Amino acid sequence: MTSVAGRLARQNERAEGVGTNENAVKFCNQDYATLKSQCLQRGRLFEDDAFPASSRSLGFKELGPLSPKTRGVVWKRPKELCPKPYFIDNGATRTDICQGELGDCWLLAAIASLTLDDEILARVVPPGQDFDQDYAGIFHFQFWQFGDWIDVVIDDRLPTRDGKLLFVHSSEGAEFWSALLEKAYAKLNGCYEALSGGTTTEGFEDFTGGISEGYELNKAPPHLFKIIKKALGLGSLLGCSIDITSAYETEAVTALKLVKGHAYSLTGAEEVHYQGSTVELVRLRNPWGEVEWTGPWSDSSEEWNRILPEEKAKLANAAEDGEFWMAYSDFIKQFSTLEICNLTPDTLTSDEVAYWSYYQFNGQWRVGSTAGGCRNHPATFCSNPQYAIKLEHLDDDPLDGKHGCTLLVGLMQKDGRKDRRFGEDLNTIGFAIYKVWHLLYQAVAMSRTFINTREICDRFHLPPGEYVIIPSTFQPHKRGSFLLRVFTEKEANQNISEKDIDPQFKSLFRQIAGNVRTFPSRFLLCACTSVSLQMGSLKHKRQNKDGNPRLSLMEFHVLWLKIQKYLKIFENVDLDNSGTMSTHEMRGALAQAGFQVNDAVLQVVVSRYASPDFSINFDNYVSCLIRLEMLYSESSTQTPRGFFQCSPSILNAFMNNVLFYLVLVTFFFPEINFT
Repeated sequence: MTSVAGRLARQNERAEGVGTNENAVKFCNQDYATLKSQCLQRGRLFEDDAFPASSRSLGFKELGPLSPKTRGVVWKRPKELCPKPYFIDNGATRTDICQGELGDCWLLAAIASLTLDDEILARVVPPGQDFDQDYAGIFHFQFWQFGDWIDVVIDDRLPTRDGKLLFVHSSEGAEFWSALLEKAYAKLNGCYEALSGGTTTEGFEDFTGGISEGYELNKAPPHLFKIIKKALGLGSLLGCSIDITSAYETEAVTALKLVKGHAYSLTGAEEVHYQGSTVELVRLRNPWGEVEWTGPWSDSSEEWNRILPEEKAKLANAAEDGEFWMAYSDFIKQFSTLEICNLTPDTLTSDEVAYWSYYQFNGQWRVGSTAGGCRNHPATFCSNPQYAIKLEHLDDDPLDGKHGCTLLVGLMQKDGRKDRRFGEDLNTIGFAIYKVWHLLYQAVAMSRTFINTREICDRFHLPPGEYVIIPSTFQPHKRGSFLLRVFTEKEANQNISEKDIDPQFKSLFRQIAGNVRTFPSRFLLCACTSVSLQMGSLKHKRQNKDGNPRLSLMEFHVLWLKIQKYLKIFENVDLDNSGTMSTHEMRGALAQAGFQVNDAVLQVVVSRYASPDFSINFDNYVSCLIRLEMLYSESSTQTPRGFFQCSPSILNAFMNNVLFYLVLVTFFFPEINFT
């Protein structure tokens, strides 16, 4: 299938709901129900050729075929390891997850948080799987990957040594859902070794499709405990860790029994009354299930004897091995980072919680076309992909007391773990956000840094308006695929509806346009060329010369507002009320409309639209602006992208290019044929 045909097929699949959790993409084209049925009919246990029980599924370097770490590894099914295995026994709990010899504590911390919500867990671990009825040695799990949900089928042969599971296992030893989940995730990423090292954020997102944000706890905002408590109430997943300063500190245990460089789950946040004051507590879980905090509010500390019995019973402080409480004040001192995974609306099913509005855009950086690098490279930066979003509604209850629009922006590059075995590193990525002033950009925010990680995500609080997000690699000419995601507290990109339009305007529209038919709004600018405005009287041609359908009411309303704006600019320039402006005034009028042009472009404009006495009337002024907007619209696919939506320095770099100058001339003078 060609790349174009493939993209069209993928678009059709998306339109049909393929890639949702309810209709996940089949990984390796393996259908769980079909394969299980075939195994039952043949009386054979499933053996997965796509992820075989061999050294290649273990790894490529540390767990490669010749590594001493893989000696003595035998793949066994759960029924070979214990007389009565369970898939899930009395519900999935955090104690079902104990770390083995693989450095994926980040993943286990995410799995532990997953068990706190049965509905979220069921999205990843489809129910109805067990070792009893219709057992065929086959299981399946679902993960979110770069905008799609993927259904991954595995057999239940697991790597063991000396009769014990090599990697993730349950504390009881007879429950296997977590070990099988880890295997499915390893298959998705190429091998077990690909899971070594990571952040809890990545696991959170691949289990939920959510977007994560991070906090440095030595710079914790004053309202962070409220954010934690609210996030837990919304079903968000939280993880934390203690930074290390050298490799020697990896998994080093502090005097108070906290493990450095190790991923913990944050599973609770409560307030208790202690000695006449309120104390904020957080509950943490160590995936190892053994080493626990021994400071204040630990399992055996005396603080528990000085609170109300009902509060002590409610918190069940010593309920689980590996889980413990500590004061929030100690938490922000002892730990370094906190990660919160905010969930998509489709993940949350309760009507009692608020929802983020969610938008996503897939894109690519292609060498020679859209791999422009960061703003340090003005000659190529504007060639990066650009994505527009409109913020219209203020937050209801801003945490910092300032009115504005909250949004989370996450830029994720694809397939980093899969490409490890080929020696490929992640790109250094980041993004910039520009406020759109007419058709020009003004930089207002950017990612906190450029970094070679799978995803970079930041929270912003911006005034209402139109914005453009430009994702890029740090250096130009770096290829890669990415997913840009935007979460907004209020719905973005909302257009006005017909009910919001003044009735008198509707009446005017009917008088001018008669019966109308709608057509795609991308033709709006083309329709604008058929408008003739004589200083207050509007005449609209009922149909374009090529027979295109006419403007809808909504489109006409947009057109009307645009022309009103142009009229105000014209009146500001036409100080003598002559109904014209001089060609010398044209540059200023174009600037007010949002177009910064240099001498070469101005010469083209004057040649095309000025009368013999070097004056420009309103008709020609509007026609020129419409033409410029059309040029920008077409530039998104035919000329350097974002031409009129970049800084003047970038704009002039293109304006001084001879080839682009010819593009301008042929655009304003379509009758000229340079061939």
